[in-house]
Amino acid sequence: MTSSTHNGWANYETWNVALWIQNNEFLYNTAKACVEYCSDNETPWDKFQRCMTDGQIGNFIGRTRDGVEWTDTKIDGIAINKMMKDL
Repeated sequence: MTSSTHNGWANYETWNVALWIQNNEFLYNTAKACVEYCSDNETPWDKFQRCMTDGQIGNFIGRTRDGVEWTDTKIDGIAINKMMKDL
């Protein structure tokens, strides 16, 4: 029987995104800023995705270095929001 989780996360994509955010200074600081500055109509994860895919940053950082796109629909946004708020 195999586990349906990946290192305690919902799947590989969620684990990979969390790993990069928690272990890369730029992504970590961006995630913390997204928690602090997200508007009432968006979550920190929504804001982070927008920062990583739009504008100057998004032109260069549309995915993790392992190839997982920030907008991948497999990513558990609820878990990532919780992780980001705990930073």
